Amino acid sequence: MIGWFTIVLIGVSVAAGLFCVIAGLAGRRPSDFSVGALALVEALLIVQVVLAIIAPLAGNPPTGDLLEFWVYLVSAVVLPVGGVFWALIDRSRWSTVILGVVAFAIAIMAWRMQVIWTIQIA
Repeated sequence: MIGWFTIVLIGVSVAAGLFCVIAGLAGRRPSDFSVGALALVEALLIVQVVLAIIAPLAGNPPTGDLLEFWVYLVSAVVLPVGGVFWALIDRSRWSTVILGVVAFAIAIMAWRMQVIWTIQIA
């Protein structure tokens, strides 16, 4: 994994999470902005998948458990899809809060993936 890209992913995820939680607690229903924030996080996760495939081939293998890393990454890619699906079905302010919680969960998962890739010794 690339360190600066992980920081960008975490920063965008936290910003999207703050935006969605604040908007949801203010009573706003899911909108193009809240769903778009999670779509941006999803796009960054797709880039992360591509980087995780290319990095070992370029001489940057993980130091931790590869299976654990991929379980985290696949789960992180699926989370925004589920959150947006929920937001489209339940059009209440609480689904906007759920979008924020999903974004925060992805930020935590991205940090864990970075730790698995760079710090842990298998």
